[in-house]
Amino acid sequence: MVVRYVVSPHGARNTYPNITSALRAWSALRATSRRRRSGLVVIAPGRYDESLVARGDLRLVAAEGPGSVVVSRLRGTVLETYGTVAVEGLVLTGRDVDQDIVACAEGTLTLDHVEVRTPGGVGTHARPNTHVILRDSVLLHGRTLFTASQGTIERCRFVDAADNAVAAIEGAQVAVGHSRIEGSRIHGVRVCDARATVAGCELTGTGSAALMADTRATLVVADCVITDVHAEGIMFVEQSRGSVDRTHVTDARHGVGAASGADPVVRDSTFTACRDTGINVQTDARGRYEDCRIVGAGNIGVFSTKGGAPAVHRCRVSGGNVGIAVTQGARGLFTGLTIEDLTNSALRVFDPESKAVFEDVRVDRCAAGLEVRGDGGTTAELTRAEFRDVEHASVALAGQSRTTLRNLTAHGGVLGLGVGEEAQLRAFDTRITGVSSGGAVAFGSAKLIARNLTVTGSGSLGLCGRNSAFLDVTHGEFTDCAGVGAAFDDECSGRLVDSSVSGAGELGVRHNGLVDLTSLTTSLRLVRNREPVPLPPTIINIFNNAVFTGPHITGPVTHSQFAWNNQQVTQNQTNEDGAER
Repeated sequence: MVVRYVVSPHGARNTYPNITSALRAWSALRATSRRRRSGLVVIAPGRYDESLVARGDLRLVAAEGPGSVVVSRLRGTVLETYGTVAVEGLVLTGRDVDQDIVACAEGTLTLDHVEVRTPGGVGTHARPNTHVILRDSVLLHGRTLFTASQGTIERCRFVDAADNAVAAIEGAQVAVGHSRIEGSRIHGVRVCDARATVAGCELTGTGSAALMADTRATLVVADCVITDVHAEGIMFVEQSRGSVDRTHVTDARHGVGAASGADPVVRDSTFTACRDTGINVQTDARGRYEDCRIVGAGNIGVFSTKGGAPAVHRCRVSGGNVGIAVTQGARGLFTGLTIEDLTNSALRVFDPESKAVFEDVRVDRCAAGLEVRGDGGTTAELTRAEFRDVEHASVALAGQSRTTLRNLTAHGGVLGLGVGEEAQLRAFDTRITGVSSGGAVAFGSAKLIARNLTVTGSGSLGLCGRNSAFLDVTHGEFTDCAGVGAAFDDECSGRLVDSSVSGAGELGVRHNGLVDLTSLTTSLRLVRNREPVPLPPTIINIFNNAVFTGPHITGPVTHSQFAWNNQQVTQNQTNEDGAER
């Protein structure tokens, strides 16, 4: 049985002058009745300056629909509920930022087509062991807080929250669906030591991460659109877990981030025009990132740094600056990648102890291919890769870094493989075609070890060793190289065995007598370079912070200096009169 109460401030017959008087009558009936009853309070249009306490199985309804009834209070809580309470069509307004404006203290509270207004603080609070349901409602400026409670939010709008629009803490479980969150000063949804599902929502204009999971939280995101965010679109930190599916992030600083041991799964999502990075993994975070697309990232498409360790599968990076970067002791596994149209390098592994494994990679129209630089613990492995129309070097190594290539095909650009300083490169089943300057070049005290290396159609050199580099090439083929098939100068040493040099040119090999040429097959001339004619030094800068370029070599090279990873190069030239310039 439903007991009906009518509230009318105009004093009509059989009505109550305010909501509080109707609630007192309802409480008195409950206290004296042994039967379980439901109450219905129908409220006439108007403004009511009251603080309400609703108990039992009760509905509060605006008689003439949403927005016609305004309940406000300058100080304290506007509505506090105990039991199973539903509120329909009311506007609840409070000014006290130190109090909950709407509080569910016990049981279940349903807000349907309700508007909650507050200048800040907590607008709606589901206190421990309660359940708050919001449907088709508007929440202005305040935070909707779930503490060790349950929450269901459907088709709601959160506007200009002074901090977080929605917060789930202390083990709360919240589901947010098909809602819009805009202009939050901090986060759109924050999940702290709690669990939240956010599906089919639109979030825009948040001051920090639109969606934040921290302190071992679980955040599940699906089919959301996130735009115009000052920080991350989605952020997992402090060992948080969760998933992101079919979500689009546009114009965030970072599309999705993971830090401090977080481990999310991100699938079928797109990160467009992110101002810094599309995917950012750092400080011992992990995560799986599958079938995602990063478009036009301002700095790096996928960034693993400071101990990050992502697994990235079947992702595409299009436009922007750098494709994949692993730095500062981070690592990562990257498979099935497509990287295209970048102004800088496609793959980059930098700095001490960084490690990356790349498999099944396609790179098109980028300024550089794979760059590796760092100490002896900096390593890269590249397997089954195809690089086409890379502007500078397809592969370039510096420092003491170590790289292994397996089944690489590189076409176009200035340089196929370049290894300098004390770096080490091992290349197996590598095919290089159509480079303008050199197929494979080693200099400094670098080591190049190659098996089944093929260079075809180089505009200058097929294979080149300089300074005190060491080259060990077996089963190499150098065909139609315009300058010389293989050149070994200075104190370069090693061997070129069971290999062939062929083509229409005149010079097959130029060597210094320190390289083993056993079983070399060629119909072209072999020249011993005993005393090269002294030439002024030529400075070739093949690495800088902006673009990792390869040496541009247009013919046989002697008495040249290669500057690698130098911010500044000083060139001294000795003229015929003996004066140094």
